[in-house]
Amino acid sequence: MQRFSGLSLLRRGLTGQRGWQPQWRRAEPKPAYDALIVGGGGHGLGTAYYLAREHGLTNIAVLEKGWIGSGNTGRNTTIIRSNYLFPESAALYDHAVKLWEGLSQTLNYNVMFSQRGVMMLAHTVHDAQVAKRHVHANRAAGVDNEWLTPREAQRFCPLLNIGDIRYPVVGAALQRRGGTARHDAVAWGYARAADALGVDILENCEVTGIRRDASGAVEAVDTTRGTIRAPRIGVAAAGHTSVILAMAQVPLPLESYPLQALVSEPVKPVFPCVVMSNTIHAYISQSDKGELVIGAGTDAYTSYTQRGGPHITNHALEAICELFPMFRRMRMLRCWGGIVDVTPDRSPIIGKTGVPGLYVNCGWGTGGFKATPGSAHVFAWTIARDEPHPLNAPFTLERFRDGNLIDEAAAAAVAH
Repeated sequence: MQRFSGLSLLRRGLTGQRGWQPQWRRAEPKPAYDALIVGGGGHGLGTAYYLAREHGLTNIAVLEKGWIGSGNTGRNTTIIRSNYLFPESAALYDHAVKLWEGLSQTLNYNVMFSQRGVMMLAHTVHDAQVAKRHVHANRAAGVDNEWLTPREAQRFCPLLNIGDIRYPVVGAALQRRGGTARHDAVAWGYARAADALGVDILENCEVTGIRRDASGAVEAVDTTRGTIRAPRIGVAAAGHTSVILAMAQVPLPLESYPLQALVSEPVKPVFPCVVMSNTIHAYISQSDKGELVIGAGTDAYTSYTQRGGPHITNHALEAICELFPMFRRMRMLRCWGGIVDVTPDRSPIIGKTGVPGLYVNCGWGTGGFKATPGSAHVFAWTIARDEPHPLNAPFTLERFRDGNLIDEAAAAAVAH
């Protein structure tokens, strides 16, 4: 990797990017690979990276229909936490948090991981009971979480209005190890690191079909850049995963919904943490650029559009203005939408499919970004060894057949 002094960086920054090296190669598709990863977001790029780094599979290609990070990886609100209710979920998400803590060093790329704390508000007696149940369950599973009184919550986030609102704050659950990261830096860091290990990254390469041999196993994919053969194919295409898997006649228990977020005009650092409310479906943090990052709940209809209903964001903004009155005069800068794929139990699917050689990583709903390194790590294990990692063994497709659901609807109620 090239290293420059501060003065050299300044000089190069004023040259219109002349002399800068691309972060990864613009590879051309080979006729065949040992494995293909469909989806060039954090999960897909991370999977390719761990396959190459930990399992010795370097003849790999990542297929992305747009540009790297153009899907949900670049369309989320970057929140990271592991305070899920059930031990299976807590273990998987906490595996991700532990990898987040060293990810910048691992990739030699600053992903701007900031453990500023994630505080989840309670507004009713029911909210408080649910939150305390999460706190106790997390502690039993070895995951940090603590209960705060309203005054303690306000001390942790001084801007918080705890009284004179429609939904007074009666307490909060705080995970201090939670926080945020820079979403595009995560994609770029994994892309560069995977490329350095020999992985081909194929942008503008949309999958249009999946071919199976006489035994039913996968043998190739058809793409807009030609047919590419591979005996192993991993699909991590977020909201479009069910569309891709349908090409191999694999039905999935997924519904895809638009999910909206927005940012304000930038201001100086003023917001110290992440604050979320499941009851009023709104949450907020501040980016490194100074923008207030505000998220809302999912739209009520299934769709593959990256737009949503204005009333959803209006509702979120009304809630934010009540919780944080000092933001009422701020102007919104832009809004956007992503596509989330939701399972019946609001937990992901990571594992083999009924088609030999075809693997799937999907169903993260509103929680995919926080799981990125952990999800990619165990998915790479599953593809390389053709068996689930112990952490993703509870999250296979078979749980819907056998009734072993992991119901995390309460932990994932607000879009985040």
